[in-house]
Amino acid sequence: MNTTTSTTRIGELPVRRRSFLGMVAAGAAVVGVPSLLTACGSGDAPPAAAPGAPPSGDVLPTYVPIDYVEPDFPSVNGSTPGYATLPSELVQSVPGAPGSGSTFTAMTPLWGTIPPSDGNQYYAAVNDMLGSTVEFQITDGNTYGDKLATVLASAKDVPDWVCVPTWNVPSRFGSEIVPNVFQDLSDHLGGDKVKDYPNLANIPTDAWRFCVFNGRLYGLPFPGEIITDATFYRKDVLDGLGITPDVRTGQDLLDLAQELTGGGRWGTEDLWNTAAMIHSVPPKWRLDGDRLVHRVETEEYRAALAWNAELFASGAVHPDAVADQSGEAKTRFQSGASLIMNDGIGAWHEALRDNLASNPAYWQQPFDPFEASGGTPVLFKGNPANIFSFLKKTDDEARIRELLQLANVLAAPFGTTEFDLVQNGVEGVHFTRGDDGLPVPTELAATELQPTYIFLVDGPIANTRVQYPGFVEASSVWQQNAAEHITDPLFYAQQIVEPTQFASIAQPFVDLEKDISRGRKSLDDLDGAVETWRSSGGEELRVFYQEILDAQ
Repeated sequence: MNTTTSTTRIGELPVRRRSFLGMVAAGAAVVGVPSLLTACGSGDAPPAAAPGAPPSGDVLPTYVPIDYVEPDFPSVNGSTPGYATLPSELVQSVPGAPGSGSTFTAMTPLWGTIPPSDGNQYYAAVNDMLGSTVEFQITDGNTYGDKLATVLASAKDVPDWVCVPTWNVPSRFGSEIVPNVFQDLSDHLGGDKVKDYPNLANIPTDAWRFCVFNGRLYGLPFPGEIITDATFYRKDVLDGLGITPDVRTGQDLLDLAQELTGGGRWGTEDLWNTAAMIHSVPPKWRLDGDRLVHRVETEEYRAALAWNAELFASGAVHPDAVADQSGEAKTRFQSGASLIMNDGIGAWHEALRDNLASNPAYWQQPFDPFEASGGTPVLFKGNPANIFSFLKKTDDEARIRELLQLANVLAAPFGTTEFDLVQNGVEGVHFTRGDDGLPVPTELAATELQPTYIFLVDGPIANTRVQYPGFVEASSVWQQNAAEHITDPLFYAQQIVEPTQFASIAQPFVDLEKDISRGRKSLDDLDGAVETWRSSGGEELRVFYQEILDAQ
């Protein structure tokens, strides 16, 4: 998806909602708080810890990796493992249905047509596998944040299982809502206790760390890619032009963009994210000695702005991108009107899905990571999860254990019967197998099978998009190489919700980045903006984060 869409922030990393949704859409082989504080659950909430407090004791689950199928392209330093073929035989990871016949309500978003509940053979099959029934309360994903805020404002309305995308986190979520509304799972999953749930133990530690609030484990994660962005070029078009790009510096990319411009075609879209990546601009904070430095205060940020301004000044940027019409950037790139753009990693397979039928030669390829001056590139990890779910607080220990047993089934990884059913539905009902062995959806699948259960919990992410020839190998190898340069940003995987008075102080830089890039303002204006940021709350925000850092 286009990474120029607006972002929100939780902790210190941007959450690109549309990029995440693209990953979800193509993931299957087929397809007021006061009332809460007085009325929710029983028992007292644990004492509040400092914002962003690290896990205490044995809060984080022990990581016990399982490979039911050996990947063709193993993970390197956290990169997504790739599977070039679908296994001929699947493993049943959970011996039998663990449920007791109970019925649980679950609230999830959906960016698509809500499937019918009555007579839904997909729901029936998955619930039969679980041994209990999950009744979904599905809300349009575009308005889910409003619905979530309303539900969380009244304890009686909170379902048993609630999905919370990070871009929909309401105010006071970590400090007040989580400890008073949702179940503390630390004593159920912390340390070796998670071994009672092997598929949950198979989820990497960083994803669990992102589910910690106030030093305690509350969430169940939907793990994400650690490498989130890349700079793509239209390899098929460049091959036709006889151009083999060799981009190792920022100047190389500027030169290539100019070479590709002409004849009604432009070299690039707006490459601001590329500029930030190749200049190693930190996502938010960096520690220089013992002092926290915000990204807008760094020389890397200034250099990235200067580079992007040079790109725009060269005339290689598509005029519609100059006019900040970012919504159509993907269309321009895929049509060949522009030949280089930055985007989320998920955009790669989305583009193949959308273009191969009409243009079998279509291929986009990311440049290998490089640093602007030719040095060693630095890539900052993305959030280990961009969505998680929570269980409603209760004193009924058996109920919590049963829900976690259901979660253990739903977290079954690639290569298992459970994964296959959740992703593809029932063979012969929701899909058939083509001559190549790949699942082919039936008409009923479009009606009944939508992403639902995966929004409750999911296993480790895997690249299994074998329906696009050559994609798994190309993307997995690229990620393996890129992962050699990956590093944790400061405050990585920590839940830090900034005080509301700081919510808008960074917004002027979004506009300034566009203005400087397009020549409407200069780097001299950056100096004034930084001073304004400092005096408008930036220095206080620095103290806020410093206190978190000092407490660790």
